[in-house]
Amino acid sequence: MITKYRNWIIGIFAVLALISVYQVFSLKFSFNFEDFFPQGDPDLEFFERFKDKFEADDNFLLIAVENEKGVFEQDFLEDFDSLGRALRPLEIVRGIQSVTTINYPIITPFAVTQIPAIHIDDPERYESDKKVLLEDERFVGNLISEDAKSVVIFVKTGDQMLQANAENLMDSVRLLANSFDFDAVHYLGRANFQKELVSMQKREIIVSAAISNVLVIIILFFIFRTFWGTVISMGSVVLGLLLFMGTLGALGRELNAMAALYPVLMVIVGTSDVIHILSKYIDELKKGATKEAAIWTSIKEIGMATLLTSITTAIGFVSLVSSQIMPIRDFGINAAIGVIIAYITVVFFTTAVVSMFDVEQVIKLGRGESFWTNRMVWFNKYTKNNSKTIAVGGLATIIICSIGISLVTTNYQIEGNLPKGGEITKDFLFFEKEFVGFRPFEIAVFVKGDYKANDYEVVQEIVKLENHLKEYPDIQRVNSITTIYKSINRATKANRQSAYVMPGSESKFRQYNAKYVSKMPDNVVNVLISKDEKNTRISGRILDIGADDIRDITHKIDDWTAKNIDTSLIQIKQTGTSLVVDKNAEYVRQSILSGLGLAMLIVSGLMVLLFRNIKMLVISIIPNVIPLMIAGAVLGYAGIELEAGISIVFAIIFGIAVDDTIHFLSKFKLARNKGLSVDDAIEITFLETGKAICLTTVILFFGFMILLFSVHPPSITVGVLISVTLFSALFADLFFIPVLIRFFIKD
Repeated sequence: MITKYRNWIIGIFAVLALISVYQVFSLKFSFNFEDFFPQGDPDLEFFERFKDKFEADDNFLLIAVENEKGVFEQDFLEDFDSLGRALRPLEIVRGIQSVTTINYPIITPFAVTQIPAIHIDDPERYESDKKVLLEDERFVGNLISEDAKSVVIFVKTGDQMLQANAENLMDSVRLLANSFDFDAVHYLGRANFQKELVSMQKREIIVSAAISNVLVIIILFFIFRTFWGTVISMGSVVLGLLLFMGTLGALGRELNAMAALYPVLMVIVGTSDVIHILSKYIDELKKGATKEAAIWTSIKEIGMATLLTSITTAIGFVSLVSSQIMPIRDFGINAAIGVIIAYITVVFFTTAVVSMFDVEQVIKLGRGESFWTNRMVWFNKYTKNNSKTIAVGGLATIIICSIGISLVTTNYQIEGNLPKGGEITKDFLFFEKEFVGFRPFEIAVFVKGDYKANDYEVVQEIVKLENHLKEYPDIQRVNSITTIYKSINRATKANRQSAYVMPGSESKFRQYNAKYVSKMPDNVVNVLISKDEKNTRISGRILDIGADDIRDITHKIDDWTAKNIDTSLIQIKQTGTSLVVDKNAEYVRQSILSGLGLAMLIVSGLMVLLFRNIKMLVISIIPNVIPLMIAGAVLGYAGIELEAGISIVFAIIFGIAVDDTIHFLSKFKLARNKGLSVDDAIEITFLETGKAICLTTVILFFGFMILLFSVHPPSITVGVLISVTLFSALFADLFFIPVLIRFFIKD
């Protein structure tokens, strides 16, 4: 049938390819921090309510400008101030703050006057201005570095930061900054992350697609050693990738941080299917079958096995929908779609095209055949004569892996997800070193009973908590309602730094409340106190020390609070973007176990339907658990943190590793159905299927090693981890399956 309708089949795929080319240009890229929030988590729901009362804690862009000679130079300060003023009219800028816009209020019995923090037009006062600024804990580390060689413009942005807004803002900001002759400019903030990480995604897709295609062409040429064999195989793989990307465009699927893996997955999955189908087709032609008969036999025997492997691989990816992290769920669904598209392309397009050529045009037969025959004969004899040794080796592997798995941590860091050597990474590390970094730190304070947030008793409890927070060096620049009272106290004391403390008495506190705080603009007070005055917040930054280490700090704060804070006055709850994102670490292990458990259950059901033998189910599952354990052990022994981007390796490993198991057992079942003994069936399986699964593993290995060219650290880890682990899956199939078959199946 394929031969009869091959022109129609090729024509249909040609039309689909043209449509896909059009749809590829409608693909959308995105990066949103909210996408990495664990959906359905109670802390996320609380944080959403918290933002409604106050504001988001990441709606800012920091622009750090360096001057090697020191920032207190008139020309530099004038340019720096001009940059700040030029930023104000930009569309989504809600306000700016810098050392050149700050004024110190001086409160006297007669009036309130304002003194600029820096007298730009009076260089003779720079030294005294510098001394005052560097002693002010509100600004050192926030707006000026301790060495006074860099200053920051704090740009407040709107809450809704769409991708287009982020790109437009960063393009405008960079254009303005580049118009001045600054020594260096650094950027940190949500808009910069969105723009730069989306640019990284686009670069990763192009590079991974190009390199994987070149690599597979080389490998396929060594396998087939003919021009047309390589062209047919590679054409099928590229067509599958094109149809997949076109399908994503047509469905309106957005590409996120995981998108760089799609080209690699499609290339290696498609290549694996091509090799299995063509290997069987060529074997049938060598036996003297006609092209039509050879194609039909290939589809009937290998095509059905490949269909099952495609389904199981897709199930492995679909298991990721159990994750509470949106990009991982999207990756699982998209990858599953890609696997099915690759299968359909190979079964119909590849077989239709290959039927147009003679076997000599597709593959050059030679010494390679005897090499693979000898290797497979050796594996067969070894597994037959050393079953106890293999069993002991398997048990030892499980024990060693179990120890390694116990060492796995989830100490996620933002730095570990930024492009290797990229400007955004350098900027991030600059702010971590010279300023207070990016990670927001938030504590929500609930006022109990009839008290209000600005009551003296409540504020005193907040002071106690703030003093405790200073004991943690990783928590920096804490800000709360106490900042208002300290600033007022300083203003009434001629702006003396030593007066930046809470008022010394309750009567003085109440005086400040009535005389000054009550008259402050809403946009100043409402970022710290809710409109009903029953909630307030403590904000700061925490260094990027890792999710586990930060969680230890938050637990210590909760323990201290339970013992030292008057809970009849206030109740606290830690919240914020960082806390919510870091909670992913708690769900990673849970989602892996639940997702893989579901995948194994579904695959087990398919195995039972296919083989109708519970023993074959056991035989198929055991060799595929070992690679998963090896992957976990590698993470533990290598000290690699298990985080969202890396957690997908387990679904990929299971989905792909089970393919070779199915091919091996399917061939064994077919041989047994022809009346062969167990030993003869195992031998013929090695000879006819062993070569194909070895070749596909080699392609998988080098295919995923392509990710070494990535600039995204999790992608590099995923590539190395999968490449190494898939070889363990191959050896598990070649060594353990024959031993298990001989143990469970008797003639």
